[in-house]
Amino acid sequence: GNYSRSSQSSDRYFITLMYERKKEMSLPSFSVLCVLFLIFQYSHIRFSSSSAVPQCHPDERSALLQFRSSFSINTPDSLQHLCSSFASISPWNESSDCCMWSEVMCDRVTGYVIGLNLFCSGLQGTISANSSLFLLRHLQFLSLSGNDFRGSSILPEFGQFKNMTELYLSAANFSGYVPLEISHLSKLVSLQLIEFNEQNIKINVSAATFQALARNLTNLRELQLSNIDMSSLSSISFMNMSSSLTSLYLVSTKLRAELSENVFRLPRLQELELDANEELTGLFPNSNWSSALRVLDLSYTGFSIDLPHLLKNARSLSDLSLSYCNFVGSHPTILSNLTPQIVSLNLAGNNFSGQIPWPTLNLEGAISLDFSFNNFTGQLPDVNSASRQSFSLFNTSKYLLDRVPSSLTTLRLSHNFLTGKIPSWIYEMPYLQELDLGNNFFTGNVEIEKLSNLKELSTLDLSSNNLSLSFNNSVNYNFDNLWALRLSSCNLSEFPHFFKSSKDLGTLDLSRNQIQGNVPKWLWEVGQNSLFELNLSHNFLTYIEPLPWKELSILDLSFNLFSGPLPISSSPGLQVLLGSKNQFGGQIPTSFCNMSSLQVLDLSYNNLSGKVPQCLGNFSEYLTVLDLRRNRLHGTLPTTYAKGNSLRSLNLNENQLEGSLPRSLVHCRSLEVLDLGNNLLNDTFPNWLESLPELRVLVLRSNKFRGAIGNPKINFSFPQLRIMDLSYNEFNGVLPTKYFENFKAMMNAERVKMEYMGERYYQDSVMVTMKGLKIELVKIQTILITIDLSSNNFTGKIPEVIGKLKSLKGLNFSHNMLNGTIPHTLGNLTNLEWLDLSSNELAGMIPSQLTDLPWIAFLNLSQNHLVGPIPHGKQFNTFSNDSFNDNLDLCGFPLSKMCNEDTDEQNSPSSTLEQKHDSDEANGFTWKVVVLGYGCGFVFGISMGYFTFFSNGKASWILKWL
Repeated sequence: GNYSRSSQSSDRYFITLMYERKKEMSLPSFSVLCVLFLIFQYSHIRFSSSSAVPQCHPDERSALLQFRSSFSINTPDSLQHLCSSFASISPWNESSDCCMWSEVMCDRVTGYVIGLNLFCSGLQGTISANSSLFLLRHLQFLSLSGNDFRGSSILPEFGQFKNMTELYLSAANFSGYVPLEISHLSKLVSLQLIEFNEQNIKINVSAATFQALARNLTNLRELQLSNIDMSSLSSISFMNMSSSLTSLYLVSTKLRAELSENVFRLPRLQELELDANEELTGLFPNSNWSSALRVLDLSYTGFSIDLPHLLKNARSLSDLSLSYCNFVGSHPTILSNLTPQIVSLNLAGNNFSGQIPWPTLNLEGAISLDFSFNNFTGQLPDVNSASRQSFSLFNTSKYLLDRVPSSLTTLRLSHNFLTGKIPSWIYEMPYLQELDLGNNFFTGNVEIEKLSNLKELSTLDLSSNNLSLSFNNSVNYNFDNLWALRLSSCNLSEFPHFFKSSKDLGTLDLSRNQIQGNVPKWLWEVGQNSLFELNLSHNFLTYIEPLPWKELSILDLSFNLFSGPLPISSSPGLQVLLGSKNQFGGQIPTSFCNMSSLQVLDLSYNNLSGKVPQCLGNFSEYLTVLDLRRNRLHGTLPTTYAKGNSLRSLNLNENQLEGSLPRSLVHCRSLEVLDLGNNLLNDTFPNWLESLPELRVLVLRSNKFRGAIGNPKINFSFPQLRIMDLSYNEFNGVLPTKYFENFKAMMNAERVKMEYMGERYYQDSVMVTMKGLKIELVKIQTILITIDLSSNNFTGKIPEVIGKLKSLKGLNFSHNMLNGTIPHTLGNLTNLEWLDLSSNELAGMIPSQLTDLPWIAFLNLSQNHLVGPIPHGKQFNTFSNDSFNDNLDLCGFPLSKMCNEDTDEQNSPSSTLEQKHDSDEANGFTWKVVVLGYGCGFVFGISMGYFTFFSNGKASWILKWL
């Protein structure tokens, strides 16, 4: 056969796609592209090198034709970026010699089919145990990667290929457990099983299967597994790995074991990549390391990294990635022990601080340095280019920089605290391809003309500094190789023209500038066949024509002034669409139903009207976020939520939706946020949602829900619920005591790591009534625990079990018909910050235990039938009359009504207060002023309580007052 589907253009597509997406994608996804590209190249060489062979056997030709006919030919949207440069399967027919088919390799002597390369052949369908594929008994090479087998199992029959040496099953939509029978392939040299979808892992490898692979596959040299579940493995699983292994690639596999030291001692091991396994731990061996180890990636793992010890023993290391790791020792000591043979070094995300110790880095021949996402400070040293020799020599008053290698192709320093001007030597690095200086505090002017001298430059990031760009829009600058351009927050007031010649542009970020008016038409000529990310958010743009880019994957138009219909025509590979905070109108286009790769769809805060298309329930198995809040949508909710979907956040708040909740929502097993507040929904309490294992936020406020909540139908109902808002409905009956008993996440949230809910391209937010104020939290902390059942028709007593929800920060039962006394167990809610029980029929005395609440900042017990003295002390001394008004039989501070048992009016708090009031009033100071001051302090307290700093140290508000 002659395998001829590759070309120089497809090679360039893969190279450029991989190069840039390393930063845009997660580590595993990028590695998928790298490995699949190498496999494709290797198979291309092998399949194209075949000389004349005998004609194929008729039975094998029939088997191939039968296998081909069992599938439809169509590349799904989810594989477009991987497969767009490859044709589908070539014509096969009965009259031709199957050994001449481009996907087939035959033995030169016997004519048997020994190789079948169906990489990216567009196969869609399932594989069954009686598939004719398993009749090709002589197969040695099989690649089914880049197809869609629709969740088929990896069948035990794959273990029948006794002569198999290379098996590639990546990005093929398999599911289930890897069969033990794979370990029967005793001649196997290379096994690759890598999946793209990190959100919905479908493939598992059991401990027994992995140990059988390690034990039986003694010829195995390359084992590459990614985005599959290997959480059942233990340290023992790695004890008997094949001594033939040269490449071990276990990326994002949920490993939780302690890695055996023996792995580092495998004699032929050259590449070890274990990144994105945060619970994988281990220690380095003291001796007998593999002398062949060249590539090591332990990023995002739980390893304790002793870098001097590592470099002392792994003397052949040239490519070292240790981002987001746990280092042993001080930062200067760590960085002073680097060895000159390292050509690629990634130390991102390790909280290193101080100045970058350029003099001691000892990396004369480095081609890639990544120190991003640390806390480095100071300036980059600058010298005159005349003083620089073969390796750049710097002399400054603060630093003597011995070596900045002129061989550098990649320099990443983003997300630090670096200051000063960008030094002139940056413009003179002859091989520089990637320059990332974003999210620092650099100042001064950047001359685009000087940057255009970097002929190899493919990635430029100057975002979020204090820089000004100097360019002339009438000059044609040469940026022909530019693949990624990020100029967010660069003080731009117009579209810069200098990248007009960048025909292969893949990423363009001009967000957070002051660009006004229409998106220029010349932009449509940029990156026509390559642009996959466009970010124009946070500008003042008013018009954009329908988008022409068929490769577009990520589009952010949010926070602009766009109006009219959505500019989406045909973008089948679109994965992220952000269009919130605009004035888009009209109906949601039906073309969305064809976007089967969409993962995040946020069109909130617009003027969209019409009905929510039914297809939005099942059009994409990858959809994790659907946010259509604050539009003018009407009709009913989609009823088509399919089993196995990936939906994590559904927000349709503030529309005009009606009808009942679709029962198919119970299929959304990954759902964390369900916000349907402020609509016209009419239903009973959806207790059938209680089985959702991940649901954290449930907001049904301001609808027409009715009836009693009732009791749970299962044990451990709503196990992860943290925010429950059922306010402003027509619920009645008693409060749901049995549900409160099941809210386990509200009992021990202090054990939960403080994080914000959301993902890379979308941040969950929620509207809450907090301390008497209506507030939108634009970030949701995982430790925020609130219950709001206000403004309903609940009756009966407040259950004492509420006191077990010790992580509660807010509790609102106001405006109901609750009676009985306030349970003293509320004094156990030591994290409580606000409590509102107003406008009920509560009687009895205020429990003195409430004074033990250390964080209580807002209390409203007004409009009840409470009696007796108001407890005093601690936080209770800060509350005003408003907290206790309209309780006729309450007395004591801060009310003016004295308690009968007060025998010494002169010494009572209220009497003393009255005396002070009279005195202060004469001086122009009244309690109205005090309350006003308290209100200002209260607002400030809330604001500061939810004030956060991002990793670059720049502050950002996370709440919005309404």
